Amino acid sequence: MTSVIATVATALGVPDWFVRERRAGELVLETDAEALPVLADRAALGLNARLMSLFASDERNTSGCFLVHHVWSIGNLRTFLHIAAPVDPAQPTYASIAAKHPAANWFEREVMDFFGLAPGGHPNPARVALHDDWPDHAWALRKDFPDDRTVPRVSGDFHPFRPVTGEGVFQVPVGPVHAGIIEPGHFRFGVAGEPVLYLQLRLFYVHKGTEKRFERLPWRHGLFLAESISGDTSVGHALAYAHAIERLADVTVPPRAARLRVVLLELERIYNHIADIGAVATDVAFTVPASRAQALREGLVRLQDELFGTRLLRGTIALGGVTQDLLPRGCDRLRAHLHRFEQEFDDLITLLLDAGTFTDRIDGTGILTNQAARDLGVVGMAARASGVDADFRRDHPHDAYEDLRFEVPVEDGGDVRARLMIRAREVRQSLLILHQVLDALPDTPLLTSLPEQLPARSSALGWVEAWRGPCTHWVSTDERGELARVKVTDPSFLNWPGLVHATPGNIIPDFPVINKSFNLSYSGNDR
Repeated sequence: MTSVIATVATALGVPDWFVRERRAGELVLETDAEALPVLADRAALGLNARLMSLFASDERNTSGCFLVHHVWSIGNLRTFLHIAAPVDPAQPTYASIAAKHPAANWFEREVMDFFGLAPGGHPNPARVALHDDWPDHAWALRKDFPDDRTVPRVSGDFHPFRPVTGEGVFQVPVGPVHAGIIEPGHFRFGVAGEPVLYLQLRLFYVHKGTEKRFERLPWRHGLFLAESISGDTSVGHALAYAHAIERLADVTVPPRAARLRVVLLELERIYNHIADIGAVATDVAFTVPASRAQALREGLVRLQDELFGTRLLRGTIALGGVTQDLLPRGCDRLRAHLHRFEQEFDDLITLLLDAGTFTDRIDGTGILTNQAARDLGVVGMAARASGVDADFRRDHPHDAYEDLRFEVPVEDGGDVRARLMIRAREVRQSLLILHQVLDALPDTPLLTSLPEQLPARSSALGWVEAWRGPCTHWVSTDERGELARVKVTDPSFLNWPGLVHATPGNIIPDFPVINKSFNLSYSGNDR
């Protein structure tokens, strides 16, 4: 780690002793707020770092200031860099990095919405999470904002959407209420005939205040809230929170539990990917493969119910391990199902790709270029479909992934086909991972004990490469060792701007399939 610290410090242009290792794989640098842009430039250019999260915390009761936090992933060094800077409550502003690093755009505006800290020099300092009827100066994540406060709504102007200009140019509003059971989101297309000129997006209609809710929960109960953040990522978010708590408590889960966590995470990846492949087929009216995909997904989630007592794997992750074992009979049952699944899945992909009417709809549709993906900070499956070679399972190994053999699929097309092929190739890698784990499950306990209290005034980062992309949870404690701040970053928050960028140049009838090829979570984004 000494060499890693030296490499990071040299790239950032600071003495080695400025950078310290808080925990394994997590470096910390404390700086002044005005230095944030320079350090961001040096991290991105000198270390090929990618911004994973940006948030604030209210430390006025302890240090008399707010803190702004930047969390960067440095995959080639297998470490995170956490840069923290104080902000004076009397002058609640700090230097923005969004002009050069667009991935920070929504993050900084969210900090402004919930903490009242203005990002100086931000190219678009408008609200992002708060809607028009939320009053000014009601900053919900400050410590002096009661979590049970009823906020009186105010009247005001509607969200300032881009106006229609030009002859024959029209706006087509879609949502926020949609047909089906998805949560609300508003899409506003600017079109000239059928081609889309631009897309504007408005989300956060059902913001749940999850991060505020964590602050009034005992830390052991936080796991149940974490796995409810996004219904299709129960394992991913539960694991990210569990990793943060376990790192705070300085405990290591038993080897059997670490491997069973891999099983659960890869099953979650498979059933979501197969559902999305079927949904893409549905959106181009290719009903036979859509039905086959749904049947494959249903068979898998029924088996999960049989093996773990839950269809969508809720309640399987515990702090310190897992709640459910996989006995020899269950291993045999899962192995047999995966062998059948593999052949049927290959047949499904062949059926899709051999159909010219299907590939005509997905080839060259909804292209997100490699440069755009990097600039916008797009992560996970969508980033890999645009040629970004990044995956926390390899770059920041967690649970048992460091001992497993697998490849990180990368596609260069950046279109709907590329995102579909990433899903297909990741399913095959997940099957390879599962067979390795099932063939070598060590005979150890499922849980390790955690202390009665977490360390006071401490913090830790937890991370997971979930099926959609990386989930990160930063957890800090107060003077009693209870939760003081939990920052949740869902991959959808980073990826929604990518969808906005990939849509122009296509036609409105292709938007459903472009949208589904990203399949972003309203709930995970809104939190």
